[in-house]
Amino acid sequence: MARSISKGPFCSPSLLNRVSRVLKLSLKERIKTWSRQSVVIPDLVGLTVLVHNGKLHMPIHILEEMVGHKLGEFAPTRVFHGHSKEKQPRTKERHDRLKK
Repeated sequence: MARSISKGPFCSPSLLNRVSRVLKLSLKERIKTWSRQSVVIPDLVGLTVLVHNGKLHMPIHILEEMVGHKLGEFAPTRVFHGHSKEKQPRTKERHDRLKK
């Protein structure tokens, strides 16, 4: 179920405080957050946010196209190592060993 439009997008209050401080002082520092559920707001465009993925903080440079999405979408929590190779039938291996 989607969030009510009258409520507006959710953004963590602590994240908003840090963003306003960085913008007010025009600092070039990264903003570290654990709030993956916060929505990317237009104030974040151009900043680098370190989003926690459960193990470490991943740097994410916020672009215009990311507005409206959640921060957690850009920091994957799982690592895909690929599918395993297809195993050869054992009979062929035995045949080759006996041949030598």
